[in-house]
Amino acid sequence: MRPTSTVDRPSNVSEALARGRLGIPSVIFFVLSAAAPLTVVAGVVTTGYGVVGVTGIPLAFLLVAAVLALFSVGYVAMSRRVENAGAFYAYISRGLGRPAGVGAAWVALIAYNALQVGLYGTIGVAAEPVLDRIFGGHPHWAIVALVAWALVGLLGLLRVDLNGKVLAALLVAEIVVILIFDLGQIGNPADGQVSFAAFSPDNLFVPGVGAVLVLAILGFVGFESAVVFSEESKDPKRTVPLATYLSVAIIAGLYALSSWTMTVAVGPDKIVAAAGEQSVGLIFNLAAAHLGDTAVTIGQALFLTSVLAAMISFHNTTARYTFALGRERVLPAVFGQTSARTGAPRAASVAQSVLGLVVILLYAVNGWDPVVQLFFWGGTTGGFGVLLLIATTSVAVLAYFARSHGDSGENLWRRAIAPGLATIALFVIIWLAVSNFANLLGVEPDSTLRWALPAVYPVAAALGIAWALVLRSNRPTTYARIGLGAASAAAAVQPEVPADATVTR
Repeated sequence: MRPTSTVDRPSNVSEALARGRLGIPSVIFFVLSAAAPLTVVAGVVTTGYGVVGVTGIPLAFLLVAAVLALFSVGYVAMSRRVENAGAFYAYISRGLGRPAGVGAAWVALIAYNALQVGLYGTIGVAAEPVLDRIFGGHPHWAIVALVAWALVGLLGLLRVDLNGKVLAALLVAEIVVILIFDLGQIGNPADGQVSFAAFSPDNLFVPGVGAVLVLAILGFVGFESAVVFSEESKDPKRTVPLATYLSVAIIAGLYALSSWTMTVAVGPDKIVAAAGEQSVGLIFNLAAAHLGDTAVTIGQALFLTSVLAAMISFHNTTARYTFALGRERVLPAVFGQTSARTGAPRAASVAQSVLGLVVILLYAVNGWDPVVQLFFWGGTTGGFGVLLLIATTSVAVLAYFARSHGDSGENLWRRAIAPGLATIALFVIIWLAVSNFANLLGVEPDSTLRWALPAVYPVAAALGIAWALVLRSNRPTTYARIGLGAASAAAAVQPEVPADATVTR
């Protein structure tokens, strides 16, 4: 007689993402679209020069890339053993225990939702010059945001590889235009001389270096999302490592090059003043001077699509985190269901869209500033949350491999040295971020927001840990499924299974 299971399990089809649909290029497109290259080059870089006043930003990008490359060594080593759309949540559950994993999941949901929803605040501004040129005027920002919201929501319900193709087309055009802008800038150096002063350590390690490093790491947010799509990759053990390393290298090279050529075209001694005066318009004004109005028009159109592409990527990432939690019953089971036709996490995607709609309407009705109070504050706070998750995951990687007692098959560099160095560097950056949070938000040092926004994350983590402990006492079978990913829907799991157990896939 077959024993009956006490686990409520819908069909495996409804709890499984579509496998084998994403190759290495598609995953890279998702990652780079989340990084939003043109948005970072036009917005984050000019903000760094104009607000912080530090000219060593190109070197800062390379420095942060080195730290993230160190982190990626242990991260991808663990990805060969943990395949889960929840990524950070799953890794921290396996490394530091299920309560810590659920706490991290709560942090991830807030951080990625802040990043995704925050982008609705800038889509109207990005669309203004394009719509003005075409129609001689532009609608209220909320109308543009609602159109973008509808498009992103629709794509979130379709096949993930279709989303990848849309992102590929947008991203390739975006990167080509950035490189053309860079050529225009380096071909027209200020005073007729190409200067490499921006790569000098003396121009980075000055007062304000903390804020610049934080801005640089915010530019990389999204690089970690390759693991989120591991369940839908054709060959996760090969796709995830290559996509992660290539993404870090591409992002670092592109940002360092673009931020440096800006200083070449304007002059290292004049870039701070120029960026302070022209802000986001700096890169387009340089393009107008060197390349003509047509290049500016194309660049402005691709700035708009850059924001849209980031929305699509973050929507997919956020929906998969929600899906992973629903599948393991940490969130209601409805979020763990996928569309039988497209394989997309249907309920999780709809929930993310509903949140976006509520936020857009709330800001529009109350007349709140969508750029500063939604995009800038939301993006900065969301990026800080991802930084916390990266650092915690680095600790989890160390703990996970420490328990394997050398039986993991990974060498000392991958399981201890690289993750250890990355952990130290990441916590230094976190300390600098907290110390400079008022500067990052652009508020006074005594502003309540200086502490209130970063404090959201320890509160969320504490609530997540408390919920995990409730599950352990009242729903032990659910508790045992935490962090197991697709395996949690494929087999009944006994409560006694340890957090670091190897699951046969």
